[in-house]
Amino acid sequence: MSKQVTEMLKGTLEGLVLAILASRPAYGYEITAWLRDQGFTDIAEGTVYALLVRVEKRQLVDVEKVPSEKGPPRKVYTLNAQGQQNLDEFWRNWTFLTERVEQLRQEGT
Repeated sequence: MSKQVTEMLKGTLEGLVLAILASRPAYGYEITAWLRDQGFTDIAEGTVYALLVRVEKRQLVDVEKVPSEKGPPRKVYTLNAQGQQNLDEFWRNWTFLTERVEQLRQEGT
């Protein structure tokens, strides 16, 4: 990924993670793997884990510790009502921004 894409992703990663959790509960590695499968190959696990700590502190997710076959229990994150509200706001803002950017792009051609 280019530096510009990486910088743009920083501002949207929380919304992407909340969107993933809106579709299903997941733990950190699953989220990272899904993002990488979608082409975000430069995403570091540490970035996702730090973001999960932040959204947990802001009470946007519910957390359940689930036994793991390999090592300590995993923290499985589920989007809660407050997180859904945050995600809805993210999508409203995303729509606003993408419409304006596309308008600027069309005017520039």
